[in-house]
Amino acid sequence: MYVCLCHGVTDTQIREAVMDGATRLRDVSQQLGVATDCGRCACCAHQLIKDTLADLTVEAHSPFRDVA
Repeated sequence: MYVCLCHGVTDTQIREAVMDGATRLRDVSQQLGVATDCGRCACCAHQLIKDTLADLTVEAHSPFRDVA
């Protein structure tokens, strides 16, 4: 799904940025340009960042994670 129409940024791209170390909207904005033009995507992008960080935290603490 497109989150930022001004820069053509998708939710997948934002999730990948978070998995690569972005933890704040500012980080994602610098990397992908999200919320740097009209700003309508800022709220959705911020929520997506929070959700992805929460998912990563749950995975990291899961007793069923793969250990190779």
